[in-house]
Amino acid sequence: MLAGTGTAYVLEQTGIGPTGDSTQVADTGTGPAATELAAGRIVPSVVQVTAGRSAGSGFAIDSMGHVITNHHVIEGQDSVTLRLSTGRQVPARVIGSDPAADIAVLEIRGSAPAAARLGTGVPLRTGESVLAVGSPLGLSGTVTAGIVSAVDRRQTTVGAGGMIQTDASINPGNSGGPLVNLDGEVVGVNTAIATYGGQRSGNIGIGFSVPIDRAMQVANRIIAEN
Repeated sequence: MLAGTGTAYVLEQTGIGPTGDSTQVADTGTGPAATELAAGRIVPSVVQVTAGRSAGSGFAIDSMGHVITNHHVIEGQDSVTLRLSTGRQVPARVIGSDPAADIAVLEIRGSAPAAARLGTGVPLRTGESVLAVGSPLGLSGTVTAGIVSAVDRRQTTVGAGGMIQTDASINPGNSGGPLVNLDGEVVGVNTAIATYGGQRSGNIGIGFSVPIDRAMQVANRIIAEN
C-alpha cells in the first residue's frame, strides 16, 4: 500500500505477520538525546502536501525552494498546497515526476523552508536507528522511530531498484516524507508499507523507502530538464 492517502497499493504478503508499531532502537551507543536532536534537525524541512484529494509529505532539498515527494502523491496535479512546520500554507507547482521511481519534485512559490541535510553517499547498516517524519493521517510533524530492517529489499512492487525496509511506523500520509539517521541526514524517501490489504489498513512494521542517492539522481534530472 502506498503511504499517501491516494491510490492503495498492496504488496506481496507471503509470510507477513503483524508486529505493531515499533520504537526499538539499535544498540549503537546512542539514546533518546540523539533521537531528539535528529528530529529537531529534520522537522523544520518537512512539509505536508495536499494535492487535490490526495495528501502526503515532502521535504526541502535545496535553497531554491525545491521539495521532494512521491509521484503517487501528486499524480494528475499541476499545483499543490504545502503546509510548513510553522503551520503556514504556501502554494507550489509540480515541476516534474518519474512514475517508475515514484519521485516528484515541487517548487515552492515564496519563502522556502531550510533544506534538509542529505545523507547521499552515507552507507546504511541493517539494525541502524532511523526516524520516519511526515504527516500520517494529516498529523503534520509526526516523528516515529525504528531501525533499518534491510538495506536492499527487492521483493516489492514499488520503486525502481532495491528499497530500504524499516519498522519505523509509516502510515497513509507519510508518502514522500524523509527517513533519517540519527545525524539528522535523510537516507530515504518513505514510499510504501506492506499491509494485509485495503486502503484502510495501517502499519504492521514493514515499510519501504527509496534510497536517497537514487531519489536525488531522479530529482536532479527532473530539475535539470525543467
